[in-house]
Amino acid sequence: MNFIPFNNSGGVECFCLIKSLEKRVTAKGLPYLDLILTDSQGEIVAKFWDYNEEAHSSYEPGQLVKVRGSLNEYRGVEQLRVERIRPVTQNDNVRIEDFVPSSEHTGEDMLKEIVKVVADFSDEELKALVLALLEEYRESLLYWPAAFRLHHAMRGGLLHHTLSILRLAQGICKVYPFVDSDLLYAGVILHDLAKTGEFEVSEAGIATGYTADGNLVGHLVRGAMAIERMGKKLDTSPELLMLLEHMIISHHGEPEFGAVVRPMFLEAELLSQLDMMDARVYAISHAVDEVEAGEFTERIWSLDNRKLYRHGRKAQDPKVNLF
Repeated sequence: MNFIPFNNSGGVECFCLIKSLEKRVTAKGLPYLDLILTDSQGEIVAKFWDYNEEAHSSYEPGQLVKVRGSLNEYRGVEQLRVERIRPVTQNDNVRIEDFVPSSEHTGEDMLKEIVKVVADFSDEELKALVLALLEEYRESLLYWPAAFRLHHAMRGGLLHHTLSILRLAQGICKVYPFVDSDLLYAGVILHDLAKTGEFEVSEAGIATGYTADGNLVGHLVRGAMAIERMGKKLDTSPELLMLLEHMIISHHGEPEFGAVVRPMFLEAELLSQLDMMDARVYAISHAVDEVEAGEFTERIWSLDNRKLYRHGRKAQDPKVNLF
């Protein structure tokens, strides 16, 4: 933790994120907060004794705060005894991205790049539909993660994943000019849009679990429903809506992975393959980033329970060139 001394008596302070929080009671019946605080340097267990919600305000996981207190050791583990705590304000000039795993690009910048691609669509009907849906989901898109635990499970991960696939799709269309680029790009942009209702996500942009709707319906079906709803509002042709909806409900490729049907035309198949490719590139590159050259990772169940080898032929830096 990036603690800064504020006096000569061992007092420290720092800005941090509340990773977890529990309200508890001591053996004497006195309330206290049991916290885990985190920043870019690590995390620490913290206790706020004699906590009074009326006097000290209420707090929740995912909240940025400034704390002041003293460090001590309990059973060989360093802890922070909190003496003061307050929410972060605009005047603190603190960025949430410095405290949680985040895309290296801002949501605003990534969304602008996606909108630029849509603006070049030759199909005006398709352009209007995609822009309308992006505007409807804009607020959540700017910080939403792409997953709960697996690929791009970070602040801004959904747009990061979408723009990554869009760049791959642009390359595909240069090699295969007979691909309907407007249709493929639209499918890419919309394929995970309904994930904004699939996860419980804190203001920090990290998923904490699935919603009931995410478990019972899921983003493939909800995504197709959103396209149908907006398409009827804009009087989009039924044939175009059918093609887009098929791309959404088939992009997981196989029924065992959640697809309603398998892809049945070229652009749908390309979307499915590119989606899996980007997810696996992310998963593999980040997994081997955790080990030294010449070593294997642990088995990764999302990659068929394989161990991965870091060959070390190139310096590992899992950043993506999106711009």
